[in-house]
Amino acid sequence: MTSLTLVRRIAARPSIVFDTLTTAEGIASWWGPDDGPVLAAQSDVRVGGDYLVRFRMQDGSEHEARGEYLEMVRPERVVMSFRWAVGGAPEEIGNISRVEMELRAIGDETELTFTHANLIAASIPSASKPSHEQGWSVALDNLVRQLAGNDAP
Repeated sequence: MTSLTLVRRIAARPSIVFDTLTTAEGIASWWGPDDGPVLAAQSDVRVGGDYLVRFRMQDGSEHEARGEYLEMVRPERVVMSFRWAVGGAPEEIGNISRVEMELRAIGDETELTFTHANLIAASIPSASKPSHEQGWSVALDNLVRQLAGNDAP
């Protein structure tokens, strides 16, 4: 298993970033590895609550991720399980990975440290780490743009 970590600085307070990361409306505003639309987003924002996000990529393929919130410390930390229900990296089918999002206030901004752990090891041909890294990089850049100068998702 392997992991990836990405860091972004966001022009919004941690409470706003937290809500954008966890509410269905917020998730629908940024999730996805390209400019394709989010088709459905659901989120039961509590430990033990489930989330679902389904999106269409520009190539027309659809993907759906699901998981459970494992830890919530508003507005500082979100930990959730992650698995592909539809689409995704073929080698990840059946794998349950872990996403951790740490939010740290820097003045009126937020530093987000995003870690996706328990991905299939990079030694496997076509391993999912590079795919997830590219996808999450685009999604987090979308999040940064979405919140640039805004006070709400």
